[in-house]
Amino acid sequence: MNRTDPPAPLGPPPPQHKRLSRSARGTGSTGGAAAGIRPEQVFTGIPVSAGVSIGPVFGTTEAPAEITKTKILAADIAAESARLDAAILQSRKQLTKLRARLTVLPEESQAEIAPLIDAYIQMIGPSRLVRGARRRVTETLLSAESAVMAETEAIAEIILQQAAAAHAGDERSSLQRRAEEVREIGRRLVRNLTRAPFRSFAGLPEGAVLVAEALRPADAALLDPSRLAGVATEEGGADGHTAVMLRALGVPAVLGVTGLVQAIRPGDIAVVDGITGTIVLNPSATTLTAARRAVTAFARERQRFSRLRRLPAETLDGEPVELQANLEIPIELPLIAQAGAVGIGLFRSEFLFMNRETVPDEAAQFEAYRGVVEAMSGDPVTIRVLDWGGEKDIEALQSEGVVPEAADHNPALGMRGIRLLLRHPELFESQLAAILRAAVLGPTRVLLPMVTRVSEVRAAREIYERVVRRLRRRGERVPDPLPPLGIMIETPGSALSADALALEADFFAIGTNDLAMYTLAVDRTDAEVAPLYDPLHPAVLRLVQFATEAALRVRKPVSVCGEMAANPRMLPLFLGLGLRSFSVTAAAVPRVKQAVRAANIGDCIRFARRVMEQSDPTLIQDLLLGHMP
Repeated sequence: MNRTDPPAPLGPPPPQHKRLSRSARGTGSTGGAAAGIRPEQVFTGIPVSAGVSIGPVFGTTEAPAEITKTKILAADIAAESARLDAAILQSRKQLTKLRARLTVLPEESQAEIAPLIDAYIQMIGPSRLVRGARRRVTETLLSAESAVMAETEAIAEIILQQAAAAHAGDERSSLQRRAEEVREIGRRLVRNLTRAPFRSFAGLPEGAVLVAEALRPADAALLDPSRLAGVATEEGGADGHTAVMLRALGVPAVLGVTGLVQAIRPGDIAVVDGITGTIVLNPSATTLTAARRAVTAFARERQRFSRLRRLPAETLDGEPVELQANLEIPIELPLIAQAGAVGIGLFRSEFLFMNRETVPDEAAQFEAYRGVVEAMSGDPVTIRVLDWGGEKDIEALQSEGVVPEAADHNPALGMRGIRLLLRHPELFESQLAAILRAAVLGPTRVLLPMVTRVSEVRAAREIYERVVRRLRRRGERVPDPLPPLGIMIETPGSALSADALALEADFFAIGTNDLAMYTLAVDRTDAEVAPLYDPLHPAVLRLVQFATEAALRVRKPVSVCGEMAANPRMLPLFLGLGLRSFSVTAAAVPRVKQAVRAANIGDCIRFARRVMEQSDPTLIQDLLLGHMP
């Protein structure tokens, strides 16, 4: 499919390598095994794993699971429930075996993929999906496979509705991955119920390009990156678990390539460009030459970024800049290590509360936080406490009466973030206790979401100190000094009162996604008003400036952790405003570091003055485009 992402005029520049030639399309001239037989064909899709590769095509399909029985008799309930239990047991055994097989993969790939398989194993347990499927069998007399399919789609649809309402890109991607997880487990259960065979890669030759209609995360876990040249599928996107796993394997990959499966023939040669999203079947001699050059160019670029990872993030005039990474789920930890970030600037803890029947207790949370803190090996970790909003469906919170089952009429303005935690201090205290215990193992900070007033910071600090006293009475080790307690600046109210908040909080983290939404009163997921969402609006930039200056006046650390921080073109402006700390997605770290090392603070200060004098977002955008080093 042709990529239809919205325009991003301030996005990072395209990689500096030669695009594959399309001039020979349809000539029939090819440098592969099909020379003189089949013409060159070019397809475009979504690039998900960088790299360029050339190899023979290996096509693989998966027979659909056929479901013929939908209703059962009341007398068959016990037998149907037994079938479902057997499928659950079989699925658990398969996933456990798959988990053991990961030892053949590179160590970094194991660290990336294993937590996802573990999550699948947990979801096969007493989860919402399994409980709902059993209820549909007994109460609505659906067959086991029909019950699984119906419950899977019901849960996935709810999650995708939440994703559509999410304002932050990372949050939206996380919810989409969660829906993918639910569907993956449902698919496995149905295949085991119907005895449909799973995809096999037994005949995959070395150096081949794998082509399939779809590739599931569990399929990707079966791949051996040392034998595989590239991957191309008709389905999938850049933010799914399959894409994450392919990136972990280091395999060039393009997903969402419509018509590719029907086009391939035995003996075809394919060029996979995981940077531009191009697939070329039976490349001409000209295209093949360009592809080989691209392979070399990418290898050089990867070496350059590899060297850059070990270099400090500092400007041309020696000003150090703290460049950290955002963490959505633990399976992203290897990507953070590979990117060269010096810590985690925003660890979203919501994943701990999802796909669970009950709220995780202190012990379960401690284990999760400990794993992340230890993995960072002394680099700092900033953990944001639970930021539940009415648009996020967390069953554990609903089942325990913490939040209502129905979302607020306007979730962005309702009971969310710190408001919810102060309303339910037992939930807040359990999370703080787990964080404090994990903080003994490495430098840690605690971040409070959706703060709008000084009284909220004071109330949170009272609870924080109460938890510290309780832990000490229990004989638990607590860090000395205590982890800093900071706040998110993500509303106009918090930005405009930043001078007062800076006297109460230990640090600021400016969340530009929500700050732009609240400032402009624009939901960027609403097609009617989405064009009005503009993070370069002078009002948004002035709020960032006001909050930054308020923190710097009292010598409190301040960082930017929204999507604007990941845009290298924004860096000169932010540096000129006095910001020296940024937290971005792992994939954005190398290019932001490259921009840091090309900047001069004196020039940035003068540039920021010019930008902040403007009142027209278009002129601001023009200035940013013209100033990129």
